[in-house]
Amino acid sequence: MLTQLVLHSTLRNFFLAIFSAIPVITLTVATNAAIPERRTGLQPGRGTPEALTVGVFQRNLRAEPSSLNPITAFDGYTLEVHLQVLDTLLTRNLDTYAWEPSLAESWSVSNDNQEFTFRLRKNSVWSDGTPITSADVKFSFDAIMDDAYKAGHLRTAYENIARVEVIDDHSVKFVAKNRTYSNFDVTAGMFVWPKHVYGNAETALKLNKTVIGSGPYVLKEYRQGQFLLLERNPKWWGLSLDQFKGRYNAQAIRFKFDQEENLILERLKKGELDFDELTAESYSKKTSGGPWEITLTKTKIESLRPKGYRYVGWNLKNPLFSDVKTRRALAHLMNREEMNKKFDFGMSLLATGPWYRQSKYANPDTQPLLFDPKLAATLLKEAGWTDSNQDGVLERDGRKFEFTLIYARKDMQKYYVLYQEDLKKAGIHMKLQVLDWNALLKKLDEHGFEAVSLGWGGGAVDVDPKSIWHSDSHKVGGSNWIGYSNPKVDKLIDDARSEFNEERRQTIYRQVYSLIANDAPYVFLFNDRYELYASSKKMRAPKPGYAYDIGTDFWWVTQ
Repeated sequence: MLTQLVLHSTLRNFFLAIFSAIPVITLTVATNAAIPERRTGLQPGRGTPEALTVGVFQRNLRAEPSSLNPITAFDGYTLEVHLQVLDTLLTRNLDTYAWEPSLAESWSVSNDNQEFTFRLRKNSVWSDGTPITSADVKFSFDAIMDDAYKAGHLRTAYENIARVEVIDDHSVKFVAKNRTYSNFDVTAGMFVWPKHVYGNAETALKLNKTVIGSGPYVLKEYRQGQFLLLERNPKWWGLSLDQFKGRYNAQAIRFKFDQEENLILERLKKGELDFDELTAESYSKKTSGGPWEITLTKTKIESLRPKGYRYVGWNLKNPLFSDVKTRRALAHLMNREEMNKKFDFGMSLLATGPWYRQSKYANPDTQPLLFDPKLAATLLKEAGWTDSNQDGVLERDGRKFEFTLIYARKDMQKYYVLYQEDLKKAGIHMKLQVLDWNALLKKLDEHGFEAVSLGWGGGAVDVDPKSIWHSDSHKVGGSNWIGYSNPKVDKLIDDARSEFNEERRQTIYRQVYSLIANDAPYVFLFNDRYELYASSKKMRAPKPGYAYDIGTDFWWVTQ
């Protein structure tokens, strides 16, 4: 929704997780127009599945990708493109979360859970026609570990994998350094890159406006600042497989890069977009009457998909934010209850910690830090902040309490104007600075910020917080932008990663959750409760959503 999506780099997508039970999904379609079912992969009256492959699916990214380079890019907007162009070894069933074949047609796990063997499809080729072999899989892993490729943001996920061995042209084995419960998942969900394209690091690092893969779509055209066009890949190995019947139906996908909510709504009404997520405000107040009764549908889904959260992160290397009492005071000065009521229409949950509070790994005893200016004033005083010259601004050690909050999503400004006013009453001056997405990413990489507004996607059902919360991840390319470091948290994360017993792992991660929440390195804003989206009625779907995803890959275009 409002989340600025920067995905946890250990995840293939929002939905990479282990969950064996078939869940129940609660769906609410918010208009009278029914979405027809497609039980067999055939559109009623259209004949064969091949006949469904027509039309252009017009979609939107809330910002232009920072780069299309599959090795160095790490933002969620690029990932949306890569999910259509690249393949992973295995894929997840959207209703059961069971692993299913993808680029690998079969796999096996050793008895000690330290060796994972994958057998590639012999008919698989890259979009340029070059056969895919085990050498490509080995290269993909080796590139992540090679400093020359600058893929440090991915390395944390694979740090427990010792090596990849080529058995033959179509069989490859991952060997783990030790027994870690997530080892198989990160290997199964690894994107595979063509060695013949990216094999030279110096050349590969320059390929930022193109991407070569083996997925269902290929990049046809990219006009910077305007759109990105994908076309169906005629060489895709999955075209003839029953597993993918009824999936990837559009002949082409056009991604635009609109961020302004009102512009997105106008494009939907004009038929220039066929799908986009909605904010709670748009869903509640701006999506009724006119085209919303004729050509558009809005949908609300309550699913089991891990939920993302928004946050304000403090640069903990900055003396302003170095002590926990100051950070907790800053949290108590944000009126999230009012924001949720006024801007989210009560559709959000107040976040309590470092991943979504509905998770089985979140500590249910951890409570949100509620708006409490009196408590905040006490904490600030205890932290040494005073207004000695009575100018209305707190100071400590000769430095005034003034800082700048950077953000990329303009629709977050109303939240921070409200926060700005409450901070000012407490003697804290916060400036607001909106940056374009790439400029913000540069600030993060260089740690050149004081405070930043971002968000994390939901991640996996079985969480692995190392790349965000472990001190080892505070480095160039790492996701611990803020420089959080707690030795006890580091040890517990390391212990949990090697714990195969889910119940014991849950106990450890609940401790991690509480410790991080108590340290208040972020102001944890909101957890999403629903998926809210708008769609054109020219799009058809088997159902409004799946247990762990909306499932737009199953949609098709009517003429």
